[in-house]
Amino acid sequence: MALTPKLLLRQSQSLVMTPQLMQAIKLLQLSSLDLAAYVDNELEQNPLLERQDEQAEERLAEAADGAAALDGDDGWSDGETPGSRSEIEAQLDTDYGNVFPDDAPREAQKPAETPAEPGDWSSLGSGGAPSGDGADLEAYVAGRATLADHLQDQLTLAVTDPVERLIGVHLIDLIDEAGYLRDEVDAIAERLGASIETVERVLGVLQTFEPTGVGARSLKECLAIQLRERDRLDPAMAALIGNLELVARRDFAALKRICGVDDEDIAEMLAEIRRLDPKPGHAFGAELAPAVTPDVIVRAGADGSWLVELVADSLPRVLVNQSYYAKVVKTAKSDTEKTFLTECLQTANWLTRSLEQRARTILKVAAEIVRQQDGFLAHGVAHLRPLNLRIVADAIGMHESTVSRVTANKYMATPRGVFELKYFFTASIASADGGDAHSAEAVRHRIRTMIDAESPDDVLSDDTIVKRLHEGGVDIARRTVAKYRESLRIPSSVQRRREKQAARDAALS
Repeated sequence: MALTPKLLLRQSQSLVMTPQLMQAIKLLQLSSLDLAAYVDNELEQNPLLERQDEQAEERLAEAADGAAALDGDDGWSDGETPGSRSEIEAQLDTDYGNVFPDDAPREAQKPAETPAEPGDWSSLGSGGAPSGDGADLEAYVAGRATLADHLQDQLTLAVTDPVERLIGVHLIDLIDEAGYLRDEVDAIAERLGASIETVERVLGVLQTFEPTGVGARSLKECLAIQLRERDRLDPAMAALIGNLELVARRDFAALKRICGVDDEDIAEMLAEIRRLDPKPGHAFGAELAPAVTPDVIVRAGADGSWLVELVADSLPRVLVNQSYYAKVVKTAKSDTEKTFLTECLQTANWLTRSLEQRARTILKVAAEIVRQQDGFLAHGVAHLRPLNLRIVADAIGMHESTVSRVTANKYMATPRGVFELKYFFTASIASADGGDAHSAEAVRHRIRTMIDAESPDDVLSDDTIVKRLHEGGVDIARRTVAKYRESLRIPSSVQRRREKQAARDAALS
């Protein structure tokens, strides 16, 4: 083979992800809380961005004439401002249609919204003065005490010896958020240079603190501490605590034999165990889970249809201060300053358009989901239809990946509760009689309904459930029923029979 230089011409296609395109894709999959944090960060970094409120709109309206007068004196040709559509496309080598296929050209600036009426308290901040932000109620909420702080307060009162108090502080630092001490006592004693007996004694004191059961080294010890506090740790209960694996298997016959009690006593003992707290530390210092903020609200219309609308609070509203740009660009003394301002303007314009497109896309996907799942909204989960991303994507003319990003971390408020958008996408189970397919979520609901209605003398096995589902037109295998039952955390028929018969015997006695 001869090695000679050649000049070849090849034509190929490739997909180039610009930073702005990646930003638009990222915004689609952000939750409302993450989106608010992202926009706040952009507001801090970009001087041309403003949060949209009444004061901002009034300032922009007042400066509109001044901005028009300055237009054409900043070194740019007429009709071709750095923030225009054509300029951004030329600078970024990306067409707006790549991200906003259904977006019309930008219209003129919308008029400012009607100002709030006098006496509207929503616009008042602290001290009764008008403010764009409401009073920060979290500033007035007392801080939640942590488990370590709660235990150290009790340690100060219970232990006076300085050495033992230092050991107690070290033990408290080793207790995890559930309230358990995971380290070995001998290792702790060696690390502190203290005797094992001293560490055991201090640990015994800690185990008398509130919450009851804290400082335990295992679940059995945690339950035993709580039972001892209630004066219920008799030999039979101690034997029950020592055989928790039999409790998990619901082997009541073996438990009665080991504990030496009858059906009534074992039922009472198990009820006592269920009232205990296996993780006492979670009562202190646990962060409150943030409330779910729906992105879309669905409500019934007067004509029987469903009305779908976006939640305004979940949509950050920002404005581009064009007048401020027109002022500062005239004072720019170097190309670096002009380049910085131009990039800020391009980023601001792109962000506002990305937010608008994100809102339209969410509304479009949510409306199609409502159209597909109108039976669920009207009649409940039993009428949930099988649905996948491709069906919605084909209906609204988008790619499946776009629909997947839109449905991630988004919630819909319906007359039947608040659901994640992904909840409405369920697998399809064939019909036994050749009719329409059934949703996997609807089949799970039917399984739970049948099991809840069973009696202690007629507990349904998985085979019986399969037979009844076949009679109801659902073609399903036994292993699928077992998988759905386990996902619902429903025990097997043998375990359910033992538990229900024991509960019935205890009630009769």
